[in-house]
Order: sequence, then C-alpha cells, then structure tokens
Amino acid sequence: MPVGPKNPKPKEWLAKDHSLNYIASYKPFNMVDGEGVRCSLYVSGCLFNCPGCYNAVAQNFHYGHPYTQELEDRIIKDMSESYVQGLTLLGGEPFLNTTVAIRLCKRIRKEFGHTKDIWSWTGYKWDELAKESDDKLELLSYLDILVDGRFLEAQKI
Repeated sequence: MPVGPKNPKPKEWLAKDHSLNYIASYKPFNMVDGEGVRCSLYVSGCLFNCPGCYNAVAQNFHYGHPYTQELEDRIIKDMSESYVQGLTLLGGEPFLNTTVAIRLCKRIRKEFGHTKDIWSWTGYKWDELAKESDDKLELLSYLDILVDGRFLEAQKI
C-alpha cells in the first residue's frame, strides 16, 4: 500500500519550531515557477514528505545556506528589471519558513507595491491555511497567487 504525504493538524507545524532560515537556492529570471519572468526563492525545510517530491533535497531544514541581507538585496535588484513579473516562493515549504518569506514579501511590497506579483507553491491547502498560525496567515496576506496542495505522484501529468 503506497504511503502518502503527511497531514498536519492545524498549528501542529510551526515555523518557529522548525525553520533555520536556510535557502536551498535562488533562481533569477526563470519562466518555470509561474507566469512570466520570475525570481524564485527556494526555501529549505518541509515536513509533508510527499512521495516523489521533485525537490526532496530541500525537505531538509539544514540544506543550503542561511538567508542574508546580501541575497535579499540581490533579489530586489533582480526584481527591479522591467521584464520581471514577480517573485515565486517555493521549496521546501514557504509556510514553514515564514520569517524569511514575510521579510522578503514586506520589502517587495515596500519597493514595488503591487507592480510585481508574489506567488507561492505550498503543500498546505487553502482551507488548512485558513486555520493556521498568525505568521502563516500574514504570509498568505502578501500573496497574489497560491498554488496549494500536496504533491500527489499518482496525479502527476
């Protein structure tokens, strides 16, 4: 019998208990993580453990390197290019890395208002996030597009 991804209870997984503020990778100027040209920040750490995860290495909260002011400044510089439509947060799990994600989203809104959009891919479902911790709800408030739900290998196209 195949084992599926983990299903947390509301507020069971808190960023403050898991996140180390690590980044798996940053990919500027790509076109695969949402519409248009995007800057994509892959955070480290995920607890869903979805079978067949395309980025399993990023499930480890220790993977990669710490988020820095220099990286944040580079993301903002890259996003200032007129052809960049926005930022995509993915990972790992952005909603288990809210300190980094909220900090960056706040700066994007300060620098660009709503002229650049913010997307996030998450293993959480929308209705689960509605019952979640204040930090997850705050991150959700900055997003324009949420791609939600566990990765289910059997539904892979």
